[in-house]
Amino acid sequence: MSVVTRFAPSPTGYLHIGGARTALYSWLHAKASGGKFVLRIEDTDRERSTDEAVQAILDAMAWLNLQHDGEITYQTQRFDRYAQVIDQLLAEGKAYRCYSTTEEVEAMREAARAKGEKPKYDGTWRPMPGKTLPEPPAGVDPVIRFATPLEGDTVINDLVKGDITISNTELDDLVIARGDGTPTYNFCVVVDDMDMGITHVIRGDDHVNNTPRQINILKALVGDDGALPVYAHVPMILGSDGKRLSKRHGAVGVMRYREEGYLPAALLNYLVRLGWAHGDQEIFSRDEMLAHFDIENVQGGASTFDPDKLLWVNQEHLKMAEPEALVDELAWHLARQGVDNVDHARLAEIAGIQKGRCKTMLDMAQQSLFLFSSVSEYDEKAVKKHMKAGSPALLADVRERVAALDAWEGDVLGAAVKQTATDNEVGMGKVAQPIRIAVTGSAVSPSIDATLLLLGRDETLKRLDAAVAAFSE
Repeated sequence: MSVVTRFAPSPTGYLHIGGARTALYSWLHAKASGGKFVLRIEDTDRERSTDEAVQAILDAMAWLNLQHDGEITYQTQRFDRYAQVIDQLLAEGKAYRCYSTTEEVEAMREAARAKGEKPKYDGTWRPMPGKTLPEPPAGVDPVIRFATPLEGDTVINDLVKGDITISNTELDDLVIARGDGTPTYNFCVVVDDMDMGITHVIRGDDHVNNTPRQINILKALVGDDGALPVYAHVPMILGSDGKRLSKRHGAVGVMRYREEGYLPAALLNYLVRLGWAHGDQEIFSRDEMLAHFDIENVQGGASTFDPDKLLWVNQEHLKMAEPEALVDELAWHLARQGVDNVDHARLAEIAGIQKGRCKTMLDMAQQSLFLFSSVSEYDEKAVKKHMKAGSPALLADVRERVAALDAWEGDVLGAAVKQTATDNEVGMGKVAQPIRIAVTGSAVSPSIDATLLLLGRDETLKRLDAAVAAFSE
């Protein structure tokens, strides 16, 4: 049997870290098995679902490169199918119309609580042998309830938590269609999973309570001998204080991590390790994740989100990345800083020099801005610390030496700067730091040879001339 998994977000907000990890686990399980990974947008909550949220989810999935197979399924485009299945269940006596009002159902639940019983609907409108039902009240649009089995147990064969057994006596007769005819979440999920041939449902453990209800509906549709999905409920992600991850812990939409300069490969690497391990290995490529990931090895306990660890993982991915692999992200970040249309080879050159110095792609972009605009002002603190009375003469000396070079290469440039320091009997810093200020405006840049190499001959000479003039006054 070919594996088919799904990721089924509700478009009521951005794609958060927990959802991204679920999507990753589902994608890995499908792809490692040679199966299919499908995307379903569960947008039946029309009051809270928005087109902007749908797009945010799609953007995040594309950035993470978790590509789905086939067309995206939208639940709002399947209402006719849901109505067909509801009619089928009604005709087979596996669902029924219920005219109890919300207030009446709440009173039933309160009465059950008072008796120390599980609060649930009491089955007033459920057809039973020998039972006479009340006359339907005029002017009331009934809900449709699923007739949950009154006996036996429902067993969830969970790949993460192990077998979970729930007595059917604890379950309500679930509403599967509201009074206005719109289907409910738990019902739509079942029909979708059945129609899409989902073999493995990997989702957060906040859905454990939904699963026995969904299994019972699915059994009613496919029969006791029909195929059921295998479930894997992954534990939640906690903040450092042990509470459920939220915005106060830095839990933001996935695309915010792009804005902050994280690489998609690094974010996925960090997420796969939130609850799963392969020995002591910390850094994984995508191919390594596919080779080693096993959903049954996901731990049953919650994981803690550590921003410092994520930043470290990102730095490691930056270091090991080929410069060409960083071009798209660098271009994206530079564009947000107002720098557009930079040549691919130029971006790769910058990334190759900067990647070992930066923690994030945002750092890289910001620390590379000096390459794309002339120096309009010099950092006052840097000038006060490094620009001395003899600095303009040293800058003029360097200018003449590098202007005379036959080749504009890093080692040659570095040698010229060192020779300037030697011939003038000063330390390297007395030359290098004034050069940095002259060509970047600050005392922070890549190595001086790399800085000049990236600037190029003409721009370097122009900026050195401007600095000599400015600091000779």
